[in-house]
Amino acid sequence: MKTMRSLEDLKRFREEIIERRRARAGQGEVQILVSLGTCGIAAGALGALRAVRAQVEADGLKNVSISQTGCIGLCRHEPIVEVIVGDAPRVTYGKVTPEVARRIVREHVLGGRIVSAFVIESIPYPSI
Repeated sequence: MKTMRSLEDLKRFREEIIERRRARAGQGEVQILVSLGTCGIAAGALGALRAVRAQVEADGLKNVSISQTGCIGLCRHEPIVEVIVGDAPRVTYGKVTPEVARRIVREHVLGGRIVSAFVIESIPYPSI
């Protein structure tokens, strides 16, 4: 890890991190977000995250960006995984166990078929 000696060092480091994230997001046609709020972690989201990462690696997928996010306010559905493929609408999955996470990667990301049994319906997202 870099040593920060001044505010300018910190600002440069921040810009580097932001640029790396933008580059990764631009490269990945598929984005997978795993909710890691306190309730998600308690419900097993770390296992789901590990399973997503392992399945993406096992399948040799290079166009997938895996990210973590905080609480999205749907605690009763935790663990939650969201998948965004290209310009298609976001698909939000709930009650995602490690096995369900592997299915999502195999069936949705690889096969293009939404795993409808685990989809959380009608998630309102604010327009930006």
